[in-house]
Amino acid sequence: MAETDTAPGGKVKSIVVLASGNGSNLQAIIDAIDSGEINARISALITNNPDAYALKRARKQGVPSVLIKPMGFGSRKEYDDALLEVLTRMDPDLIVLAGYMLLLGERIVRKFKGRIINIHPALLPSFKGTHGIRDAFEYGVKITGVTVHFVDEGMDTGEIIAQEAVAVLDDDTLEALEERIHKVEHKLYPHIIAELLDGKLERKGK
Repeated sequence: MAETDTAPGGKVKSIVVLASGNGSNLQAIIDAIDSGEINARISALITNNPDAYALKRARKQGVPSVLIKPMGFGSRKEYDDALLEVLTRMDPDLIVLAGYMLLLGERIVRKFKGRIINIHPALLPSFKGTHGIRDAFEYGVKITGVTVHFVDEGMDTGEIIAQEAVAVLDDDTLEALEERIHKVEHKLYPHIIAELLDGKLERKGK
């Protein structure tokens, strides 16, 4: 795994963040690094979306950005191969999905097994997919929440690392629930990243 020299006598681990949209979890990670909660550096942001606001967040912080647009390739395999090449060259200690809206290819998952994590806005295994908050809200559950999990070849099927529950209030709107869930995400995700990089958590199998 890659390590980057910092202050004399110290090493800091590297994170690569993949994001497709607003990048609020990217910002939470940046803030946690700045505060010292996470002892690491973001070596790159990788996105598939040229309009992602995450790109602006990265530029403001001086984080290098890599844009890999699927439409620029003849097939999904070619896209996956390009992403795998970039990730292999960077060789990060942790790959963090933060609103990345594409499934990673099997070769990427196999190569970095146990080093890729994702955050999902529902209590997995319930309400998988891209609309976890809305699906839970429309189903009428009284408790939903946030899940951090390792990434495997499936959609939101990897080993669960941590979960935190969020109550659905009787007078909730979808927007209010989304706001509370995002607040939990922004607290939980940096904490889990810090513990993984510090060796306090490890992959133990299903």
